Amino acid sequence: MTIRNPVEWGVDQFRHAALAFESAGRVGRRTLDTLHSPPPAVRRIAVSDLGDVFTRGFDDFTAFRTDVIFVCVIYPLIGLVLARLAFGYDLLPLIFPLASGFALLGPFAAVGLYEMSRRREAGMAAGWADALAVMRSPSFGAIVLLGLVLMAIFLLWLLAAWAIYIVTLGPAPPISVTSFLRDVFTTDAGWTMIAVGVSVGFLFALLAMAISVVSFPLLLDREVGVDTAVLTSIRAVIANPAPMAAWGLIVAGGLVIASIPLFLGLVVVMPVLGHATWHLYRRIVTR
Repeated sequence: MTIRNPVEWGVDQFRHAALAFESAGRVGRRTLDTLHSPPPAVRRIAVSDLGDVFTRGFDDFTAFRTDVIFVCVIYPLIGLVLARLAFGYDLLPLIFPLASGFALLGPFAAVGLYEMSRRREAGMAAGWADALAVMRSPSFGAIVLLGLVLMAIFLLWLLAAWAIYIVTLGPAPPISVTSFLRDVFTTDAGWTMIAVGVSVGFLFALLAMAISVVSFPLLLDREVGVDTAVLTSIRAVIANPAPMAAWGLIVAGGLVIASIPLFLGLVVVMPVLGHATWHLYRRIVTR
């Protein structure tokens, strides 16, 4: 079986993303008009505030349970497709990096959930169809642009993960799942791959969280530029290092656990985290 170069695979994904961005068209032009908009103020919160954030997120989940399950059933399907791609391209070492991509792309994937929480908070009707209302948002172009940035980070992470495999257990592909797992957990090279991979993955996750943790909800809530949204998100992380570190660990842990049973846990974990992210934004960014 031939191995498809990860760079070629990445180029294909960029091409698809570019088509999506082009479809944003006219809405995207409004993004230029809102560049350099005034940044909102950022509050300091405590780690204990995350408890209320998750309580509110879970409350939204129970209120929208049927609707969000309908919307979020796509997440385990995406996970299974990603796993199939890894096997199909004989890129078994990329299964974990692909699965961890949920943490990198999650903020963009959960935009519809933010919209449902926003509408419920405002006393408006909210259902699965209303999650698609983000496409009518004045900031939709900025949302798509920022989503492409996260996609680029995700692809760079895959390239880095592949390079780490090549210099540790590679360059030959594993001959089976069993032999791959044996090499990973019973050899010095395997443990080196784990240590370096986790360290590098942490840096990618930190970057993704810093630029997106409150930027997507902010873009939905107000007509601001993508630069303002990203800078506000970075300021929020800098102002709240301990709560944001705890938030990142909770999100990463939740997504890993949810991915173990064939990604089925994402049907519940993704919507709870998505709704909770909206309430985290509300706690940090002043009106």
